[in-house]
Amino acid sequence: MSFNARSSAPAPDADKTIHRSTIKTGMYKLITVCVKNQSEALEICDELVEQEQIDSILLCPGFTHQDVAEIVKATDNKVAVVVARGDGPSGRIVQSAFMSQRESSIEPDIYHMGKNE
Repeated sequence: MSFNARSSAPAPDADKTIHRSTIKTGMYKLITVCVKNQSEALEICDELVEQEQIDSILLCPGFTHQDVAEIVKATDNKVAVVVARGDGPSGRIVQSAFMSQRESSIEPDIYHMGKNE
């Protein structure tokens, strides 16, 4: 039996049905899925927790505290939900990369991908 983890990242142009991958070793399975928004992140929770017996959900820094809380609630507190957060310098690098991408695109701001879309 393997430890099963899901990793998610928001991307405004993501298609959750094709922007996904699975890496398996004998003892670990990592499923990655890019989602457009929080609604899709919650849908993927329901799908993968049940179908893949997910033990842990790894979220990128694009998810807000509220988004994380909603994901924890969606799993009924039965799955570890962790967020990749860096120190100050790392956070600034990520923010700069996101802002650079945002400036070169007309897509919505992924930092505000909550329910008010």
